Amino acid sequence: MLADSYGRVATDLRVSLTDRCNLRCTYCMPPEGLEWLPKAELLTDDELLRLIRIGTTRLGIEEIRFTGGEPLLRRGLPGLVAGSTALTPRPHTALTTNGIGLARMAPALAEAGLDRVNVSLDTLDPVVFEKLARRRRLDDVLEGMAAAARAGLTPVKVNAVLMRDVNDHEAADLLRFCVEHGYELRFIEQMPLDAQHGWRRDTMITADEILTRLEAEFDLDPADADTRGSAPAELFHLRGQRFPNGEPATVGVIGSVTRPFCGACDRVRLTADGQIRNCLFAREESDLRTPLREGATDDEIADRWRAAVMAKLPGHGINDPSFLQPARPMSAIGG
Repeated sequence: MLADSYGRVATDLRVSLTDRCNLRCTYCMPPEGLEWLPKAELLTDDELLRLIRIGTTRLGIEEIRFTGGEPLLRRGLPGLVAGSTALTPRPHTALTTNGIGLARMAPALAEAGLDRVNVSLDTLDPVVFEKLARRRRLDDVLEGMAAAARAGLTPVKVNAVLMRDVNDHEAADLLRFCVEHGYELRFIEQMPLDAQHGWRRDTMITADEILTRLEAEFDLDPADADTRGSAPAELFHLRGQRFPNGEPATVGVIGSVTRPFCGACDRVRLTADGQIRNCLFAREESDLRTPLREGATDDEIADRWRAAVMAKLPGHGINDPSFLQPARPMSAIGG
């Protein structure tokens, strides 16, 4: 197992496929983009699949989440999904994406065995979308979500970040839209993971504020906390409302900053250049790419991986005065 010294066991592997992205969201990177990783530093498809195999067959990984950057930009994505789902035991597979290109790729991903997708959607207003993402691609995102649902990549989950005086007035509209279409919405507190290091606590929309906005228009009923497990979202039922499939309508709130859930965390991250991160906010990484390319055995790589997870700290420390933002931004870490 991938256990740490506090008794937590990592079973959820987030695999970043690229640091590149085709959007320039204001809370992630500057308008000109970033200096991307050289191709030679990125893990190849074969290297990625070897590490995924070691994780699932030797270390107890049960879920693979492909992330980026924007993972749909990785040309070999369907093959990576197919290679992962062919493993025994078979891991549950998911994809976190901005949705651009998903309309075209959804059928192939479903055929390869992908189980579901998470799509980022912060606004339903094309003007606000362009302001936030610096691209006119809202229609592409919406089409991608619909295509994913048609392809059976369900439940389609939607991730939304509210920005003060930008899109925070859209909380109820986003929820109504998602309930109507059968998408499971998760609001996420903005985290200090932008490349510009411009995050400020006083401008962040907190979980409490999100709930206040929603409760003004919806009757929320907290779900049973005992069923949450390691899920990052606090789940709420919408009294009297159902999804199109008849299931009770829900909404989630991920209070990463003000309501940290580090004590139940079961995640570990593999960056596109082969580094293990035992926490999203870790200041240190453990290199698997070098031993991989120098001929290390599966046992040796597994031992390095175990040691990396064992060193995990008890929490992310955002609320500690000594907290320092990670050097790498979210696009380079993988969500």
